[in-house]
Amino acid sequence: MKIIVQEHDFDVGQELAAVAAGDLGVGGLASFVGRVRAGDAGHDVASMTLEHYPAMTQKVLEALVAEAAQRWQVRDATVIHRVGRLAAGEQIVLVAVASAHRGDAFAACEFIMDILKTRAPFWKKEQTPAGESWVEARGSDDVAVERWQPIE
Repeated sequence: MKIIVQEHDFDVGQELAAVAAGDLGVGGLASFVGRVRAGDAGHDVASMTLEHYPAMTQKVLEALVAEAAQRWQVRDATVIHRVGRLAAGEQIVLVAVASAHRGDAFAACEFIMDILKTRAPFWKKEQTPAGESWVEARGSDDVAVERWQPIE
């Protein structure tokens, strides 16, 4: 399992090849790449600054991937999350999950991304022509998390 928080960009193709490398039991590889969105109509985002709490971020991400591996047959996973100032269109996050079957890979990938959005200690500040503002948590992220019932 590879979990990294970094400032520099990542190569999606290289990371996807690495997550399944040498494991002939991998039959499914699911991935998600998040990017800095330029905004919605009337809300132009030039860039975004991502900050995090380093002492906790790695631990939270490791626990999240471990939880996904308990729920599904995860053979390997990669989570890369960028921090620092990123321009519109730049990559922010990669979640890649390798499994024997596509269903486990899809579910684990979606679970990791949904939970990451609400549990991981990242803060986003958008830079727009009108100035800077912190991004508020979205209700839709909380709704997405509700469908993942805790393991008993």
